[in-house]
Amino acid sequence: MSGLASVLGDTSSVVLVAGFAYAAVRDLESREVSDRLWQLLGGIGVTLGAVGYVGAGTLPLVLWVVVGAFALEHLLPWDDALGERHAGKAVAIELAAYAAVIVVVVVAADRWGIGAAAVPVGVIAALASVLLARVLFELGVLYGGADAKALIVVGVLVPVFATPLLLAPAVEAPLMRVLPFAVTVLTNAALLSIAVPVAIALRNVTRGEFTPARGFTMYTMDVDDLPHRFVWVRDRDLGEDTLEHDADTSEEDVRRRTEVAERLRAQGVRRVWVSPQLPFLVLMLAGTVVGFLAGNLLLDLFSAV
Repeated sequence: MSGLASVLGDTSSVVLVAGFAYAAVRDLESREVSDRLWQLLGGIGVTLGAVGYVGAGTLPLVLWVVVGAFALEHLLPWDDALGERHAGKAVAIELAAYAAVIVVVVVAADRWGIGAAAVPVGVIAALASVLLARVLFELGVLYGGADAKALIVVGVLVPVFATPLLLAPAVEAPLMRVLPFAVTVLTNAALLSIAVPVAIALRNVTRGEFTPARGFTMYTMDVDDLPHRFVWVRDRDLGEDTLEHDADTSEEDVRRRTEVAERLRAQGVRRVWVSPQLPFLVLMLAGTVVGFLAGNLLLDLFSAV
C-alpha cells in the first residue's frame, strides 16, 4: 500500500470509529441520530476515496464519484423537495438511479475488468454496501433508517479492510480482500448481539422470573419506570404490546409508554413484561472495532474449526 493510500485508509478508519462512537452515544441517550452526522461522514468518505483514486486513472475516479454520489443520495433528503404529491416521481427517479449505477459498474467491469486501474474492488464493495443496506432495510432486518445509513457510511469510508490489525488467519486473506467491510461490521454486530438474550436470561434467573417462553427476550419492569426506559411493553396477558404500534419518533415513543403506564397504574398493575429497544448502533460500533482488530468473527470461527 502506498504512503498516500495508507494515510487515507487510516484517516477513514479513524473517522468511521469516531463517527460511530458519537452515534452510539446518541443512540443510547435518545435512540435518534441526526441525518447530518451521516451526511458529514458520507461526504468525508466520498472525498477521501476520490483523493485516493486520483492517481489510479480516469475510470476508477469516475466510477468512484458515480457510486459515491449514489451512496450520498440515500443520506440527503432530496425527495422532500418533491413533496408528498410527487412521491411516485421520487420512487421512479431512485429506481432509475439504481438501474443506471448498477449497469454502469457491470458494463465497465465486463469491458475493462476488475483491478486497481480498471474497476476497483473498493468501488464494487461500496456499491454492494449500499445495496445490502437498502435490501435489509426494506426487509425490516435493519429496524431503523439510521442503521441502514450507518451501513452505507461504512461502505464509502472503508469499502474493504483486508488485513485485521491483530488476528488475520491466512485462510481468510483472499476473501477479506474483496469482502465489503460493511458485511464484516454487520455480521460482527449480529454475533455480538447474542450477549443480549444471555444477559436477559441471567437477569430473569437471578430474580426467579425465568420462563422458557419469555426468559431470553423479556424481563419485568416497574410500571413507573416505563416513560424513562427504551423498551416495548410486551405483556399480552394485560393486552399490551407497544411493538405492534411502533412510534415514528422518540417523543412519540415516550408519550405512548407514558400512556401505557398511566393505564396500567389505573388497573393496579405494578410490574409489566417488557423487551429492550436495542441500540443497534452501539453493536455496530463494537462490530466495527472488532472488525479492525480481528476481521470477520464468523470467518474467524470457521477458520478455527
